[in-house]
Amino acid sequence: MGTAKSPQFDHRDRQRIYEYVERRGTVDPEVARSELLPADGRGFRHHVSMLRRDGYLTLTDGGDLSVARKDAGREVFTENGLAFAVRPARQEDLTGLVGAIRRIAERSDHVVAEAVARELEREDALVGHSAIESRRFFVATVNEEIVGWVHVRASELAKLRHTAELTVGVLPEYRGHGVGSRLLDRGVSWAADAGHEKVYQSVPATNETAIDFLDARGWETEAIREDHYRIDGEYVDEVMLAVEL
Repeated sequence: MGTAKSPQFDHRDRQRIYEYVERRGTVDPEVARSELLPADGRGFRHHVSMLRRDGYLTLTDGGDLSVARKDAGREVFTENGLAFAVRPARQEDLTGLVGAIRRIAERSDHVVAEAVARELEREDALVGHSAIESRRFFVATVNEEIVGWVHVRASELAKLRHTAELTVGVLPEYRGHGVGSRLLDRGVSWAADAGHEKVYQSVPATNETAIDFLDARGWETEAIREDHYRIDGEYVDEVMLAVEL
């Protein structure tokens, strides 16, 4: 029986903090800081904040750091005869998530989703964070199979920090059961909790399903860029929709 692997992070100090807490179960934050980053208290607090925000660490009632339960943030729904769960994505979801995104991107005009899939395959990591941007995934599952996702990409630049880009998709056979709406709500709620003021999504004008889906949920068309995409040899407008939080 294999040993479960720790999540992989793109920042060395964040990896060290997570693994330090994981090995010890619960840790006084000040003890962890003094052992791991004694000269960078601000950096330590930032990394802990990101790990907590992304569902990897939590605080106990006594104020100690602890690894979050694997079912932390998991919500279960039954709508129109379908039972499904929505939860934060984990590193072990990577292969299934890329597969689901590619299935949807190949069947529709989901240009941003295709770009996200390529990025995931290139970086081989679900959670990304840098001085420029960060990203967050939530997935919908049926019997532990990934059937949909929502991706939120947030800029870390001060002039863009109030906005976030969202992408959502559901496998065709699971549509019509509220999965997309629950994923959209989860992504928007996360963006609002993170302090963003606006969430936007850009889609080709030919993707009428996505436009109608967002329009029905209060999103508004903010801009149209003519001939922005070329799909199957034809130039297609880009439609940018957004919602204020």
